[in-house]
Amino acid sequence: MAPLLEINGLVKRFGGFTALNRVSLTVKAGERFGLIGPNGSGKTTLINCVSGALPVDGGVIRFGGRDITTLPAHQRTRLGLVRSFQIPKPFSSMTVAENLEIPREYASAGRTGARGGADTAEILASMGLSAKAHLRPAGLTQIEMRKLELARAMAAQPKLLISDEAMAGLSSAEVDDILTILFRLNEQGITIVMIEHIMRAVMRFSERIVVLDVGERIAEGTPDEVVRNPAVEKAYLGE
Repeated sequence: MAPLLEINGLVKRFGGFTALNRVSLTVKAGERFGLIGPNGSGKTTLINCVSGALPVDGGVIRFGGRDITTLPAHQRTRLGLVRSFQIPKPFSSMTVAENLEIPREYASAGRTGARGGADTAEILASMGLSAKAHLRPAGLTQIEMRKLELARAMAAQPKLLISDEAMAGLSSAEVDDILTILFRLNEQGITIVMIEHIMRAVMRFSERIVVLDVGERIAEGTPDEVVRNPAVEKAYLGE
């Protein structure tokens, strides 16, 4: 079976600085995939290139077997490649429920069969936000804002969801709450790529992990294999 997401030899430069140096990886349909690395390793740059926020300077990105390397970000979203953001930025003048209607309408544009998927009420219920549907985002707690960010991503009907540090700054119990949601989404058939600094969360969630350091892939394997890899230990702890 062909990978759902395939990245071959990806290069991204900012002036004379090479942020990604021929990075290659694949993500299988239905997989729980972790992407980790120290600060400045290139994780965010990679995700920005994959989602279409940044153009690439070399390499190929395929999604569902289709070359999307030069495809605009909105067209990638409509194909089912969806990301959440570390810092939620919902529409502050809209209610929680109205915030989901925008990606639902947007993602369905140009798709055969129009909308489909779970409706707004179902998505909010799955995130535990039903009682907050009438509120504006300013009335939410930090974890509720993270759940709203995931709900907005789900409203875009993803085949692959890139979860970008959805647990940053949360308590241990709140981390477990978000993990439960991500496990449930994966069980519903959504492929998930997790970018996260909370190692216990990544190790518990991921079936396979790729490690980046200074723009290069330095390790790949199961959580147990990665944590025992000398190159990973060196990247995080130094010589």
